[in-house]
Amino acid sequence: MDISLIIICFFTCLIHTTESLAYSMRLAGVRTKQIAIAMAFVTSTLLVSRLSNMFQAPLLGAMVDTAILANTAESLVLLESKFRIIIIFAFFGAFLGAFLTPTVVFLFQKAILHFQDTGSIPHVIARGLRPKNFIKIVCSFRFPSFSSFKSISIKNVPKGFLIANVLVTSIYVIGVLCSLLAGAFLPEFRSTALQLSGIVNGMATILFTIFVDPPGARVTDQAVNGKRSEEDVRSVVFYLQVGKMLGILVFAQLFLKPFSNYIMWVTEMIKQWVS
Repeated sequence: MDISLIIICFFTCLIHTTESLAYSMRLAGVRTKQIAIAMAFVTSTLLVSRLSNMFQAPLLGAMVDTAILANTAESLVLLESKFRIIIIFAFFGAFLGAFLTPTVVFLFQKAILHFQDTGSIPHVIARGLRPKNFIKIVCSFRFPSFSSFKSISIKNVPKGFLIANVLVTSIYVIGVLCSLLAGAFLPEFRSTALQLSGIVNGMATILFTIFVDPPGARVTDQAVNGKRSEEDVRSVVFYLQVGKMLGILVFAQLFLKPFSNYIMWVTEMIKQWVS
């Protein structure tokens, strides 16, 4: 594995660890009764994902350019193999996020309460980085307990949005990868292919906006208002994280080639229109 692929895999893992942990903010918000602040913390936490993507994207582009310059069938097969390795590390990131959820929920409960006192996220971060507090944060690590899984039940959780979450996750993971792979197969129109990542991610955005986010938010709000138990929110977080892992590990791998061909087909159509 070359150094650029290692770096890309590292940032991919970090991106999906952060996004998986964002689900846990719902539980922290329910426990502190501060949903709005918890959602603001989600946005702040996802900055890690955005910054990681900023470092990752140029390396992905260079990987594709290298395959195009090689101009061999073997280089394209190798590029696809590397993309599949990257998807595997996305799964590792999602798994790590799920594993760290008990610890992160506890820490964000503390952070939300501190934010209520200070009103400043930078101040909360600075407070957490003090040597004494940093040691406390490290010592607060908690392994997921098997007893906590006993209260998890899918019975009171809407099923449709969990299924949609699996599809959304799988599509988001491969959207850019599919456009890059399509561009490698059509190098003379690779800029067009890259811009078409939206026709893949657009489907995920529609599914998320209509079918995933509103039902999850409804369960969370009902728990805050006493109409549901905290266990329902814990179940939602658990199944969202499991769905994310399933979507990445299985469906993202299955969809990579068909969606790449889909983008190639649209690129070819645009090529005919402009020629």
